[in-house]
Amino acid sequence: MPISKEFYDKTSDGHYISIYSLTNGSMKVKIIDYGGIITNIFVPDKDGKMEDIALGFDTYKDGYDTRNRYFGALVGRYANRIAKGQFTLDGVTHQLAVNNGPNALHGGINGFDKRLWASSIEGNKLVLKYTSADGEENYPGEVKVTVTYQLTDQNELILDYTATTNKKTIINLTNHSYFNLAGHAAGTLDGHFVRLAADKFTPVDDTSIPTGAIDDVNGTMFDLTSETNVVTRLPNVPGDKGFDHNFVLGKPGWDKHAARLRHTPSGRQIDMYTTEPGFQFYTGYYLGIDNAKGGANYRKWSAFCLEAQHYPDSPNQPSFPSTVLSPGETYRQTTKYVFSIAES
Repeated sequence: MPISKEFYDKTSDGHYISIYSLTNGSMKVKIIDYGGIITNIFVPDKDGKMEDIALGFDTYKDGYDTRNRYFGALVGRYANRIAKGQFTLDGVTHQLAVNNGPNALHGGINGFDKRLWASSIEGNKLVLKYTSADGEENYPGEVKVTVTYQLTDQNELILDYTATTNKKTIINLTNHSYFNLAGHAAGTLDGHFVRLAADKFTPVDDTSIPTGAIDDVNGTMFDLTSETNVVTRLPNVPGDKGFDHNFVLGKPGWDKHAARLRHTPSGRQIDMYTTEPGFQFYTGYYLGIDNAKGGANYRKWSAFCLEAQHYPDSPNQPSFPSTVLSPGETYRQTTKYVFSIAES
């Protein structure tokens, strides 16, 4: 599918940011090489009307530099939370920045979401590359990361991730796009219905760190295995913040269906498939951004995220799937978002 490149903005230290447009005739996705951020996703509704369903900002200076909530970004070196910002490898304890209450979140103060990636067009794919130095954000090992974006003519947005290291480290990468299928500025998740292909989840403490248990969703507010009206469930989720939880998919496997959300009035639907063992379903409790893209105001529970991942705090939870990457190994992940019109 065609990919075009344009100048987007400059970083605070004067480096050029490029924006790439991926089109297939029926939808368009825009991505910048700062943070690998998906800035726009234009998708038609059942009547062919296009809307941008991805939350974000109009320019780097409007918010991606200082006000971002990880909108659309590549997140790493470790997505989600690590308890007390600490983990131990081979007897050595590493202290990360504590940037989310008592915990480390999404790679630190200047994670992958705040880095300028080397970008290129290779055939029908946008390729982003970044080398994270040994000791960056106090993570061990030089890590070389490649992420490709591809938009197919089946309206599939496919993200492929690979990474290697020269020293044993931990890694957990994801994309942090916020979606609202009614349009990014809709302001509410009214009309959204969710179904998750996960019958287990990882319960958390009051700082959102997993307790170590893997619980059945059956009989709880986390049972989304059958289609559920999102807004009627949100106020009843324990903790009163809606969903911000890791759902368990079991053993990794290619093209594993993880989630479906559909918006009844527009007919828009998104499905996520991933090779990852879990994903974070987040409904935007901590949103609170004024004058974002197009002047929109983003409030709590006005968007959702589907963040394919290994489980939060895995380095400190021996029973969870390992996130350790050693020299000679290659980290691999594929996640696919499929956009369609729901059957009426």
